[in-house]
Amino acid sequence: MPARTAVLLTNLGTPDTLERSSVKRFLREFLSDPLVVRLPRIFWLALLHGIILPLRSGKTLQAYSRVWSEEGSPLLAYSNRQRAALQQKLLEQAHVDLAMRYGNPSYPSVLRLLRDAGVEKLVVLPLYPQYSVTTTATSYKHLMNILRELDWKPRLEFIGYYPEHPAYIDALAESVREHWQQGQRHLLMSFHGLPQANVDRGDPYQSQCEKTAALLAAKLGLKASDWSIGYQSRFGKQTWIQPYTSDVLHALVKGGIKSVDVICPGFSADCLETLDEIEVEYRNEFLELGGEEFDYIPALNDRPTHINMMRELVQPYLDSEDIPGPD
Repeated sequence: MPARTAVLLTNLGTPDTLERSSVKRFLREFLSDPLVVRLPRIFWLALLHGIILPLRSGKTLQAYSRVWSEEGSPLLAYSNRQRAALQQKLLEQAHVDLAMRYGNPSYPSVLRLLRDAGVEKLVVLPLYPQYSVTTTATSYKHLMNILRELDWKPRLEFIGYYPEHPAYIDALAESVREHWQQGQRHLLMSFHGLPQANVDRGDPYQSQCEKTAALLAAKLGLKASDWSIGYQSRFGKQTWIQPYTSDVLHALVKGGIKSVDVICPGFSADCLETLDEIEVEYRNEFLELGGEEFDYIPALNDRPTHINMMRELVQPYLDSEDIPGPD
């Protein structure tokens, strides 16, 4: 490792293998996080281990089997490509590594290697454009816990969110324009959902999603009737932030819109929620409702403009001893 500075890309995580035990282990770690599910612990853990894991692990395994490739989980495959591409951009200026909040490569294993290699400065970029306690905050908390366990105190820079960053909006717009070379359709921007109670407690996630959507629509020159916003991936019986993506699709068909393109700006890499929930489940639902054309616009993944955006985000922390404020 030639550099004393390391850039650590992080994302949510994925099962290691296409086996039920692996899926169950991943779900257990993810859903046991008190910042992800904010219910009374005794009640929730009993429900999780007694009912949810035995039932959901099988269904989740089936979903993963529809998107798994020779490279394994799509999220891990794309994340590895992102890491390699950013490393090429930074050359010997910084070492670039990857860690997942849940599963592997784990924070403890990656951070231990960086510590032992003599890294003195750590720039952490969670690839969640919009901040939420359930993603960004738990990543930061976990990071700090592991650093304490390792008794390691590098100079730490943590990039918490970038919902309005011009390079991010430009990269999204480029991907849409590229998809629209054969013709423009109604654009539905679908973000991962969040319990309404989280927003009521002050989580800024929804407002940042709305800001991203508005900026992307403006960048594309869309009228209000040309685009919609929705929230997907609901879980449980509590109320989640709205409108739900499913309800938006129903309303579009009812309003006479039979052709739609869906983009998921909150996902930096394609994963189960985009490749199966959107491209399979919601596609089928839209067509069954009477829709005629449904296309999913892939996540930014390792597109050059996306990698350039990552470089723009981390470069100020590599160039200067001063910590720049958020945009």
